[in-house]
Amino acid sequence: MSNLTWTEQDAKAVDIARVLAADAVEKVGNGHPGTAVSLAPVAYLLYAKVMKADPAEPRWLGRDRFVLSAGHSSMTQYAQLYLNGFGLELNDIASLRTWGSLTPGHPEFGLTKGVECTTGPLGAGVANAVGFAMSARRSRELYDPQAVPGESVFDHNVYCIAGDGCMQEGVSGEASSLAATQNLGNLFLIYDDNRISIEGDTQIAFSEDVQARYAAYGWDTYHVDFTNGFTSYEEKVAELYDVLERAKAVTDKPHFIKVTTVIGWPLPTKAGDHSVHGSKLGGAEISALKAELGFADAPFAIDTAVVDAVRANAVARAQAARAEWDPRYAAWRAANPEQAALLDRVLAKEAPADLDAALPVFEPGSMATRAASGKVLSALAQPVPELWGGSADLAGSNNTTMAGVKSFIPAERSSHEFTGAPGGRTLHFGIREHAMGNIANAITMDGLSRVYCATFLVFSDYMRTTPRLAALSHAPTTFVWTHDSVGVGEDGPTHQPVEHVMSLRLMPNIDVVRPGDANETAHGWAQILRTTNRPAALILSRQNLAIFDRSEGTGFAAASKTALGGYVLKEASAEPQVVLVGTGSELQVAVKAAEALEADGIAARVVSLPCYEWFQDQSDDYREQVLPAAIPKVVIEAGVSVGWKDLLGANTEAVGIDHFGASADGALLFEKFGITADAAVAKAKALVG
Repeated sequence: MSNLTWTEQDAKAVDIARVLAADAVEKVGNGHPGTAVSLAPVAYLLYAKVMKADPAEPRWLGRDRFVLSAGHSSMTQYAQLYLNGFGLELNDIASLRTWGSLTPGHPEFGLTKGVECTTGPLGAGVANAVGFAMSARRSRELYDPQAVPGESVFDHNVYCIAGDGCMQEGVSGEASSLAATQNLGNLFLIYDDNRISIEGDTQIAFSEDVQARYAAYGWDTYHVDFTNGFTSYEEKVAELYDVLERAKAVTDKPHFIKVTTVIGWPLPTKAGDHSVHGSKLGGAEISALKAELGFADAPFAIDTAVVDAVRANAVARAQAARAEWDPRYAAWRAANPEQAALLDRVLAKEAPADLDAALPVFEPGSMATRAASGKVLSALAQPVPELWGGSADLAGSNNTTMAGVKSFIPAERSSHEFTGAPGGRTLHFGIREHAMGNIANAITMDGLSRVYCATFLVFSDYMRTTPRLAALSHAPTTFVWTHDSVGVGEDGPTHQPVEHVMSLRLMPNIDVVRPGDANETAHGWAQILRTTNRPAALILSRQNLAIFDRSEGTGFAAASKTALGGYVLKEASAEPQVVLVGTGSELQVAVKAAEALEADGIAARVVSLPCYEWFQDQSDDYREQVLPAAIPKVVIEAGVSVGWKDLLGANTEAVGIDHFGASADGALLFEKFGITADAAVAKAKALVG
């Protein structure tokens, strides 16, 4: 006998969700109604019976998290946010997919209350859900390390709905494999097995046993079959509820629940037809559906008394959850004032007040910026306890392991190199770049810590959608991408980025940070941590770079100016005739070129441009002072030259690489490809002459 209470009112609320999905898509003329119609009972069960939530405070710390990986079926979530009183009203539902609405085509983080993350690219939400589950564990160990797992105010569950498309995307497999390795017992993935995608029946391209795959990963798996072996149809909400409750007893494995459905059920003539996946249903089908369900044949004609009752139930459930949680939270704050102060600072999106004082200062010499970054991270470990992260199996190359901290892996998975602990701060993503980026984004959007993830810059192609989603979501994830040019050397053109840095600059709302020496790297990290409304791409060198002597009297500006994005590193001997602009490893080339020009009587200013986006944030006056519009410029960057005239002005020439690299020593490649001071001098003289 199930413990689920399911009344006629619950059934009516489910039908309201179905009708709203059909009407909303019909009104706008496009969208994805089918899954929202057939999954309505599953989504309603989660929101009204299973998950802990507080509609009056959607970001309540004690809430469970919900991710709609099948983001195209946005009405699956919007209907529940409306029914349960999260702030959406009927006019918002009727405004689906229209300008200025709170109900865009795919759920967007920061726009609609109750949406935990932006989903749309299929499978990404599965990886997001893994990230939220990892964040829950890390948050408990960061803020409440003495608590018994499962009993902390920071413990909660993560629920995700995914579809066939999500299961086909490789990113879901990457993330799901890692979730099993991480023993994420707080993660519940519901797979809508409806066997339909845009091209029709999935059997033309997808024939595997998905549940068996998840069992092989090491998940705790279940099957709830609404079709009774395709002999009849029964929405087994009680069975699904019991499975979810039973699964909670398994705390060392993530949970996979395959729910076999018929897309669009109970549509009278189109249930199971692939047309309902991505097209409006048509007036006749909607009228027949409403007749079958007992609704008036008019758009959005629903029984608001049922909505009121569902909202009252949501309030009552929230009050009960808060009555249990709030006293425990107050007791935790009283017993842990330091952790409470840390939580308050993190939730306020504030960096530590003494952040700059914690930065290492690098003496003149040489060091790869990736190596400098590793030393910076180690220096920040104590003053920035909320910071954690790791690499896609390249920790030693990316230099992303903080000294003296343990790894975020179950203790039984420790290796000779890495010791695991629940509160570890070194993340091991394995060779799973795409999943890594989505996991990091979810940790960031959860808002309880700051995270970074890393790989080689050339492999950012594997995870390209993730910085874009972070930028779209205003999520300050830090993407550390090393080995940033042909300076990679002998590994050859497959591993040598050429177009990557400039292409990242084309992406809106992301800071592309390419420091020119070790001290710029330190201050670059500080500014990244102060930035809370957009992600950063930190681009670092494999090879050693000169560390400039910035002491008084040397003529080199302080590295603290890195936060300005662009600054005069070394002034010309007189009114400048040309400005040499360097980024990253080519800043030292700009300095050498300026010295040669000065020796020839041409006054040359050197400007470091570690982050064009930060530079654009400065005043017009400041930018004109640093890069006067009337003075010609030569920019040096070991990447494509396209775009620099647009960024710095028509009187700009670029020293760059507009072709792929080669397998040889990195220094030789710079010479062969003309990334040299001589090349910069020649372009400068041509501009001045």
